Amino acid sequence: MKITVDELLSFKGKIYLIDIRDQESYDKDHIPGAKNISSSELIYHPSLYLDYHNTYYIYCDIGYISEDVCRKLSMRGYHVISIIGGYQNYLLKK
Repeated sequence: MKITVDELLSFKGKIYLIDIRDQESYDKDHIPGAKNISSSELIYHPSLYLDYHNTYYIYCDIGYISEDVCRKLSMRGYHVISIIGGYQNYLLKK
């Protein structure tokens, strides 16, 4: 499942937002409220970061890696949504 940046920015209240880019990119800038967790950590140890009762919005730099991560996590029963165009699309919208 996917969502646009506009849809994401229209949400009110708390959401679970995960930035899977490298730490250096995250430290330079990120979408406000995002937590930085590497894609490999999410894929190999999802139970350390996710639960089955919440929905998580995941983004990478341009959206391809987050789509793959979401597909893998979804197959394991997690509610995850990839942000179309990732962080680069967010920069165009902010």
